[in-house]
Amino acid sequence: MLCYFVLIWRLNFIKFYAVKKGRQPGVYTTWPAAQKQISKFPGAVFKSFQTKKEAEDFIAGKGGNGNLVTSEPNDSEIVVYTDGGSRNHGNVAGGHVKDTDPAAWAYLIIKDGVRIPGTGGEFGATNNRMEIMGLRNALQYLVDEELNEKKVHVIADSKYVLDAITLGWLAGWRKRGYKRSQGELKNRELWQDIDKLLPKFTNIVYSWTKGHADNDGNVYVDELLNKTMDQMTAGKEVTVPKPHQVSKQATKSIKVNSAKKPENAEPKKNRDDNPKIKESVEAIKENLWQLGLFDDKN
Repeated sequence: MLCYFVLIWRLNFIKFYAVKKGRQPGVYTTWPAAQKQISKFPGAVFKSFQTKKEAEDFIAGKGGNGNLVTSEPNDSEIVVYTDGGSRNHGNVAGGHVKDTDPAAWAYLIIKDGVRIPGTGGEFGATNNRMEIMGLRNALQYLVDEELNEKKVHVIADSKYVLDAITLGWLAGWRKRGYKRSQGELKNRELWQDIDKLLPKFTNIVYSWTKGHADNDGNVYVDELLNKTMDQMTAGKEVTVPKPHQVSKQATKSIKVNSAKKPENAEPKKNRDDNPKIKESVEAIKENLWQLGLFDDKN
């Protein structure tokens, strides 16, 4: 009887890994097998699913909800950078976000050499809320301007936001009535907005980039949202830069190729950076991944 329940439990967590672009595209039933096809493969495109049919549809290009991940934005017609921040992250003891703490979001949309920025802020909002709002508002702008059928490449430094979309967490929250498996879903209304906007895009991909590094687009939105928080603190009206044309050379300086996929983020080195320890940790991660325990972290 125990073996029966263990079998049923394991079947509930079986996953299908769809490799759309890799060494050998196809559907795989284990993460290690799929990983061999995408590891160090330029512009790999892949995603995990609960059913084989969903995985096959993904490879066939059916039912795409913008849940692709790629590292090659060169053929994109529109590049979007989003960011969010708060002067109080609330990540330290006694450091809860206060109602008077400024927080802001920003986006930068680049189309045909034109930079289109957007920004805004709230008092008492968390960093994650602003990250979500930055993406939500950028997507809404593209829909309002009827640009949602263009090839769009979103680049952000928030794994919280990107993982929710690319790893299927958002779909899981939707099935549970926009709730996490462990209870309340924070910023529920924003996630609902994004979930309604994404199906309107016919070709949208995502990349992760390291924050505060050498990615000019990411640096721009970070500086813009910090300027917004400065204006909020000073009690001034928040001003948004007007769209402006830039030269082709300036557009190239955005360095979109420095963006990376969420899976390939380079970890910081520390004293525990031991090869044997890392190998053990990765093995544990892969086992948990196959059991579906990494899908609902936030």
